[in-house]
Amino acid sequence: MAIQDVDKFHAALDKALLKFHTVKITEINRIINELWQITYRGSDIEGIEIVSGEEGASTSAKRSYNYRVAMIKANTRLDMKGRCSAGQRVLASIVIRLALAQTFCLHCGILALDEPTTNLDDENKIGLASALSRIIIERSKQKNFQLILITHDEEFISTMKKELASAEGGFSTPEYYFRVYRELVGDGSAKYVSKIERVAWAL
Repeated sequence: MAIQDVDKFHAALDKALLKFHTVKITEINRIINELWQITYRGSDIEGIEIVSGEEGASTSAKRSYNYRVAMIKANTRLDMKGRCSAGQRVLASIVIRLALAQTFCLHCGILALDEPTTNLDDENKIGLASALSRIIIERSKQKNFQLILITHDEEFISTMKKELASAEGGFSTPEYYFRVYRELVGDGSAKYVSKIERVAWAL
């Protein structure tokens, strides 16, 4: 009887995990689609989504999933790998990471992006700034949210300032950001030192 009870519990847990997986994939793809519509300014890719396919044996102990990114073009789903530009890959990667953070990291609100505008054209930079601004606005009331953005693109920072300034909702904008740069030592040694300058967000 104990073995039968364990088998029933195992089957129920397996079904619950499968249902949870399906629900989360659906939720992630919904957020991905929303962010893609905001960020991507081209007309050749209508949307992207994560596709999961079950692999291996049918038993739950050996079950595994193969995840891939698909793009939708003319109502047709195609694997994104090998069919898109470097800029599209970068943007898709950022959008997926943002969607995963939105879905799973509500209680761990740290989002770090290192050079997110690499290989992006001007229009898609504006789209990304708009998406990040939206996330900042939505998370502004969350006490533990922090966005860490590392970039050499000062124009991107200016775009984010404009996006946040034009947004509505009564949220608090960032107070300042840090500018890191090199400065030549004035002793004739031709050496450089790193400098960190705190810049007011409004400037």
